[in-house]
Amino acid sequence: MTEKKRSRDHISVPMPGRSGRRRGAGRFAPVEKPEKMWATLKRLGIYFVREKRALIIVFFFVLLDSIISLLIPYFIGIAINQIGTEAHSVKFSMLITIIFVLGMFYLMDGVLTFFQGWLMATTGQRIVISIRKSLFWKLQKLPISFFDHNNHGEIMSRLTNDIENIDVTLSQSTVQLMNDVIMISGSVVMMLWISPSLTLASMIMVPLVFILTKTIATRTSKLFVEQQKELGTLNGRIEESISGLSVIKAFNHESQEIEQFTQINQRLTNVGLRAQIWSGYLMPLMNVINNLGFAAVASFGGFLAVKNMITVGMIASFLTYSRQFSRPLNDVASIFNTLLSAIAGAERVFDILDRKEELPDPKNARTISRENCRGEIDFRNVSFGYDSKHPILKKISFHAHPGETVAFVGQTGAGKTTIVNLMMRFNEPISGSICVDGTDIKKYCRSGYRSLFGMVLQDTYLFHGSFKDNLRYGRLEATDEEIKRAAVAAHADSFIMDSEHGYDTILQGNGENLSEGQRQLLTVARALLADPAILIMDEATSHVDTHTEREIQEGMAQLMKGRTSFIIAHRLSTIRHADQILVVHNGMITEQGNHEQLLKKNGLYCKMYKDQFSV
Repeated sequence: MTEKKRSRDHISVPMPGRSGRRRGAGRFAPVEKPEKMWATLKRLGIYFVREKRALIIVFFFVLLDSIISLLIPYFIGIAINQIGTEAHSVKFSMLITIIFVLGMFYLMDGVLTFFQGWLMATTGQRIVISIRKSLFWKLQKLPISFFDHNNHGEIMSRLTNDIENIDVTLSQSTVQLMNDVIMISGSVVMMLWISPSLTLASMIMVPLVFILTKTIATRTSKLFVEQQKELGTLNGRIEESISGLSVIKAFNHESQEIEQFTQINQRLTNVGLRAQIWSGYLMPLMNVINNLGFAAVASFGGFLAVKNMITVGMIASFLTYSRQFSRPLNDVASIFNTLLSAIAGAERVFDILDRKEELPDPKNARTISRENCRGEIDFRNVSFGYDSKHPILKKISFHAHPGETVAFVGQTGAGKTTIVNLMMRFNEPISGSICVDGTDIKKYCRSGYRSLFGMVLQDTYLFHGSFKDNLRYGRLEATDEEIKRAAVAAHADSFIMDSEHGYDTILQGNGENLSEGQRQLLTVARALLADPAILIMDEATSHVDTHTEREIQEGMAQLMKGRTSFIIAHRLSTIRHADQILVVHNGMITEQGNHEQLLKKNGLYCKMYKDQFSV
C-alpha cells in the first residue's frame, strides 16, 4: 500500500472526554475492557449477519484493494529493472507499459478506497441505527423502578456515547483491521517470495518494536488513567461551581473556588505533561528502529545484489514490502484498543437490552376507556418492595368510590407516591390486588388503562414545543378551542396570551422561561384537556406562592369535578374537604377518615395538623 494511503487510513484514538486528536495518546489511553467479550461479539455478530451482503461486498473491495497495493511495489521493482547500468540500455517500451499499469493501479486503488469507505459507512450506520432503535424502544418498555435505581446521565451515555463509539469502530476500524490483516499477511508472502534471507533480516527489528511498545505503554497507561481521574475531578468542580454560583457569590467564596480550581488544573497539567512526554517518545524511537531495519535490509540487499543473487529492482520492492509490513503492526495496537472500547460500550448497551421489561398484557386483556370507566378503585392487602425482604408497603387496603376525593398524608418516605405508582402500574405489587371498576388492573390492556389517568405532579415537565403542543400532549385530537377553554379554566390563558406568539410561542427547555407557578398551571390545563377519569395530584402546589396556589386550586377544583381524585399533600389545608384522608406511616395506613373524624381520633393526623397551624 502506498505511503499516502497508509497515512490517510491511520487512526488516532482521542482520549475520552477530550476533543481533537493527541499524538501518541490513542494507543495508551485507558480502555474499559469488556467483561464478556466473546458473548458480546456474538451478539454484535447478529447485527452484522443482517448486513452480510453489504459486508461481503466490502470485504471483496478491501481484498481487491489490498491485492493491488501488494502488486504496486512489485511492478515498481520491475520498472527499476528496465533501467540498465549501461548507456542507452533503458527498455523504454516496457518501462512505459509498466508506468501505465501503475497509473491504472493507483486509480483503481483510489476508486476502491472510496467505495469501500462509503459502503462501510452506510452499513455501519444501518447497524448503529438498529442498535439505537432497539435500545430506545427497550427504554420505553422498562418499569419506572429501573429509572429510579439508575443514574439518568449514565443511561443517556449508553444511548449516545457508547453507541457513537460503536459507530466509529464499525465505520473506520473494521475496514482498517481487515486491510491491515491482509497487508501483513500479503507482505510477508511477497517478502518470502522475493528473498527468504532478506525476510529473516527484516524480522530482527520486530521484537524491538514490541519491547519498545510494551515499555512505553506500561508507563503511559498509568499516567493516562491518572489524567482521566484528574479530568473528572476538574469537570466535577466546574459543574459544582456553575450550579452553585449564587451560593458561592452569597458567601463570597469566589477566591476559594478559584484557588481549588487552580490546584486541580495544575495537577491535571502536570500529569498530562508527563503522559504526553512519554507517549511522545514512541514515534521517534519507532522511526529510529524502522530506519535501522531499513538500513540493515538495504545493506544486506546490496550485498546480495553484488553477488548477483537479487536484482536492484527487487531490493526496492522488498524495502517497500517491509514498510507495508511494519506499519500495519503499529496500527493494529491502536485498533485493538478501539475495538475493546467499542465492545465494552456494546456490553453496556446489551446490559440494558437484557433488563426485565414491564409484564406483558395477557392475551385476553380487556380494554377500558375514559368514557366507560366509573373510577371505582379498590386496594386489597397490597404489599410492595423492590425485593421481598425489604417491603416498602405492607398490606395497604382502601376503597375509593366513583367521584370521591382521596388524600394521602404522611412523612416524607412513608410510601405515598409508591401507592400512586402501583395504581398507575408503574410497579407491580408483591402480593394483594388492585381493582378498577371491580376488575384486577393486571387484566386490562396497559396502554388503555393508563389513558384513564391524568397527573399533576410536584415536579413539572414541559416538552420542547409551543404552548399549544404541550397542552395537547394528553389528547392529540383536541381542537384549538378546547385548548383555549382548558387554559382559561386553569388560569393559564392570561400569561400565554402575554407571550410573543400566544399559544404558538416556543418554550425554552423545560419551560425555563416561565415561573414555577406558570409551569404548574400549564400542567393543570394539560390534565384538564386530557379529560381523565381518574386524577392524581402529587404536591401540585408545594413550590408556589399563596396567590398562585389559589389559582392552581381553582383550576384543580374544575379538574376534579365528577372524577375520582387522589391527592398527595403536605399542606393539610389543601385536603380538608377530601372525602377520605389516609395517613401513611412506615408503609402502612395507620389512620383513615375525613378531616373531622381524624381530628377527633387525636392521632398522628391531629398532631400533624396542630404542628402546621399551631393549634
